[in-house]
Amino acid sequence: MIRIGTSGWSYDHWDGVLYPPKTPVAKRLARYVENYDTVELNASFYRWPKDATFAGWRERLPEGFTMTVKAHRGLTHYRRLRSPEPWIERFERCWTALGDRREALLVQLHPAIERDDALLEHFLTCMPDWIPVAMELRHPSWDDPAVYTLLERNNAAYVVMSGAGLRCVPKATSSLVYVRLHGPPQDSLYAGSYPDDELKQWADRIAGWDREGHRVLVYFNNDLGGHAIRNSRRLKELLA
Repeated sequence: MIRIGTSGWSYDHWDGVLYPPKTPVAKRLARYVENYDTVELNASFYRWPKDATFAGWRERLPEGFTMTVKAHRGLTHYRRLRSPEPWIERFERCWTALGDRREALLVQLHPAIERDDALLEHFLTCMPDWIPVAMELRHPSWDDPAVYTLLERNNAAYVVMSGAGLRCVPKATSSLVYVRLHGPPQDSLYAGSYPDDELKQWADRIAGWDREGHRVLVYFNNDLGGHAIRNSRRLKELLA
């Protein structure tokens, strides 16, 4: 199973790219789900939605469509993953409200957080088994075989990253492979368009993971200029 989407769905600069010009903001999600079968909710990183909002998405999203939810920065950037229990309770309520529209929980650590195996182990141990977790570990110190083994032991996905200043390690640590494409490494984060040869390389990797039996999620986060839309469309063509 391969799902390809974008990080967020509501951007003014997608007018004329994904949405017909002057599409009302309230109708952007409806247009998005006509073209994709998954989305990564990024707004939850800045402001955690109410339980009723998640339940509303459960009703609005079509059958077969899934939503990944990004953990709030209160846990990842303020608490730095310490004392996660209150946030885990919120994640459980969110997962219940989303029902069968839920996909995975994205946990993006602050880039200054260096490797701390005990911290990571505690968080993953506290997380309920029924919530798939994908860890985006940006500090280079996390790039170590022991960390990948820790993720495997807890059936947590290592987030494969692409972007300026990010180490791209195409590693599968669970039944889920989670890929975030923040823009070509030669450009600034969240900008630039992936050239066709790079997208073909990604298509080959993704097809390989799929053949191995992994569920693969791919989210484009180079939203500036609508590149995420164009690149995701092209990647889907290459994998068709």
